[in-house]
Amino acid sequence: MRLARIPVSAVLILLGLLLQVSVLGRLQLPGATPDVLLLVVVGLALVYGPTGGCLVGFAAGLLADLAPPSDHAIGRYALVLCLMGYAAGLLRPEHGRQRSVLSALLVVGGAAIASTLLYAMVGALVGDTAARHVGLGQLVVTALIYDLLLAPFVVPAVMLIARRFGKGPLAVADDDEGGPGLGSLTRYRTTRDTTGGASFKKKRLLGAGKRP
Repeated sequence: MRLARIPVSAVLILLGLLLQVSVLGRLQLPGATPDVLLLVVVGLALVYGPTGGCLVGFAAGLLADLAPPSDHAIGRYALVLCLMGYAAGLLRPEHGRQRSVLSALLVVGGAAIASTLLYAMVGALVGDTAARHVGLGQLVVTALIYDLLLAPFVVPAVMLIARRFGKGPLAVADDDEGGPGLGSLTRYRTTRDTTGGASFKKKRLLGAGKRP
């Protein structure tokens, strides 16, 4: 993960956490709470890929575990968002540019369902039975609805900011494995050298033809 992506990811995660805790968490909506952090992690993972998505998800989840009014075991949400970031990163489109709104909504919908179920499963392992009192089915349905309603506003904005500001001044490649940056530079030099060589040869031939 490039160093230039760290401050961008940190700002987006902090904004998402503040929005989720300070605004959406106080609306007292039925069922689940809209998960803005999940949408931020999915948006970043669709640009950064599985490795970046995994790291961003872990950092976002750990921050949510430590931020008040957290009432669950530390590391529980970090594990969930870490896995969701990695899974969403595996579905990263070419060059991190989502061409279909439907495909992005499918990723968000799958992440909303999987994260809710995984969070409840981890809670059951550590003795947290809060999901049983609310109803797991209601949590899954409401989480899916809320996240899908927020996704068209959050995910595209996160992906746009990540693409624009998540690259260093010398980073032209679009992925973690080395994108078209070096290849483009090599092709440019090859084309320039080939063109220059051909022009030089042509001048020599023309000069030779003018000699008596």
